[in-house]
Formats: sequence, structure tokens, C-alpha cells
Amino acid sequence: MRKYLLKIGLVTTLAIYLLILSKLILFKHLPLSEITRHFTFNSDHAYLGNHNFIPLKTIIFYFYLADVNLNIRVENLVGNMIGFAPFGFMLPLLTKRFSTIKNIIAATLCLSLLFELIQFVFKFGSFDVDDLILNTLGGLLGYCIFSVCRSMRVHCKGRESKVFKSE
Repeated sequence: MRKYLLKIGLVTTLAIYLLILSKLILFKHLPLSEITRHFTFNSDHAYLGNHNFIPLKTIIFYFYLADVNLNIRVENLVGNMIGFAPFGFMLPLLTKRFSTIKNIIAATLCLSLLFELIQFVFKFGSFDVDDLILNTLGGLLGYCIFSVCRSMRVHCKGRESKVFKSE
């Protein structure tokens, strides 16, 4: 019963996380009335059509060329990674299918691609291949944190059993 409740809690947390992530990525500058117009292709809203299909173009721009505030650089580079780290952390907790780094990378890349394609098709923002890279690195970061936590848990459990055996 405890495992079942834990799984329900994790699924609920993942759903809430995905809703918040969707709001932050897709709908950050749009009121609700404008969002529905985008889905029906009837929007008069100014379209942010500065797409980037060249890998590392935006990343290099922010690191070396951009004459913009440091906060904007950090928000765009680190923000994309941090936004997807919980995804890479939560998936292996939910199912063993996502217990490998390869599957986490694939799942994070697919989720990120979904967001980028929605932005492109429904004109919510700009498609940027560098967002795919940074978001996938974020999922990888979350998976690395998960792996460290799992290793520490296994290590601590092993020490616990040795302590109890010696008594």
C-alpha cells in the first residue's frame, strides 16, 4: 500500500511539474484568451518568429557575443537546464524503464522537441535547437542527481546492515 501511495504521489507531482513547465515555456507572455486563439490559428498577436535551427548558435551568442544583461544570459542558458532537471530526476523514480541514461536522454529530448514544435506550429514563441540541447542537458543533470542519491542510499543501507551485524 505504501508503494502504491508513493507512486500516486510521484505521478501527481510529475503532472503538476509538467503543467508548470508548460506554462513557463509556452504561455509565459499570453493571457488565456490569446492562448485559445493560437490553437485555432486565429491569433493577431505579434509572432516571435526568430527561429534557430543551427546547433550552438544561441549558446555561443550568449557566452561570447551578446551585449545583454548577465541575468538574461543566466535565465536563458541555466534556466533551460534547471527547468528540465526535475524531469530527469522523477522518471527513474516512477519506472525502471527510465533507469538508464540513454532512456532519460531520449525522453527529455522528446519532451523538449514537443515543446519546441508546439511553439513553432502554434506561434507561441520561437523554435530554437539550442533549447533542445540545454533542456536535454537539464534532464541529464536531474538523472545524475538521481543516480548520486540512489548510490548514497545503497551505500548507507549497506553500512546500516554492517553496523547491526556487529552488535
